[in-house]
Amino acid sequence: MRNSSYIISSITALCLAGGSLMAQPAEYEIDPVHSAVEFSVRHLGLSNVKGKFKKFSGTIWYNESDIKQSSVTVTIDAASIDTAEPKRDEHLRSQDFFEVAKYPDIRFRSTSIAPLGDKYMVKGYLTMHGTTKEVEIEAVLVGKTKDPWGNERLGVEGKTTLNRQDFGINYNKVLDNGALIISNDVKVELNIQAIRKTAAIAPEKPVKEAKPAETEKAQAKDERKDQ
Repeated sequence: MRNSSYIISSITALCLAGGSLMAQPAEYEIDPVHSAVEFSVRHLGLSNVKGKFKKFSGTIWYNESDIKQSSVTVTIDAASIDTAEPKRDEHLRSQDFFEVAKYPDIRFRSTSIAPLGDKYMVKGYLTMHGTTKEVEIEAVLVGKTKDPWGNERLGVEGKTTLNRQDFGINYNKVLDNGALIISNDVKVELNIQAIRKTAAIAPEKPVKEAKPAETEKAQAKDERKDQ
């Protein structure tokens, strides 16, 4: 009887330990060779001109047992923009658009990931052209697999639409028919493949950033207290 109790206790302990291990997120490093960060904008109101960023890096913390505990961070080299037209790319790097000399990086860090039917809604802060805005990305978990070298890989696709004027990128001209030379809406598509590194404790989720006006009010309140 004692042996039976011991066996049951041992199995229970192992199950609990196994559940704890499963709850630990795994760290995946984005593989830029097999990933793409692409965008498209409407030109003259007629066609979509597509482009991409050739240099980027990032980390996905994926918790398979609780997707809400997952997170992602990405950094993009703004100067790596490529629309297959060198003169246009130089213009996009200039002060009229990305001002890459002043703002070299585009950064994203998630604040929440939630199920959305068979997809996921990823919310987070996007910093571009010196401005930070909260954005939403509709994402699909494509799956996991092992490559021929034994590395575990994770596939994710995502899409969102940004208004470039929200980030202070305002350059434009209006045609005689009222159409814009370049649309304000920018469609972004993400095709991401990431390689698992190690299982580790995920970073703490960032506290929601205060708006500039809220920050100024808090500073003024602190100054009155000091007087």
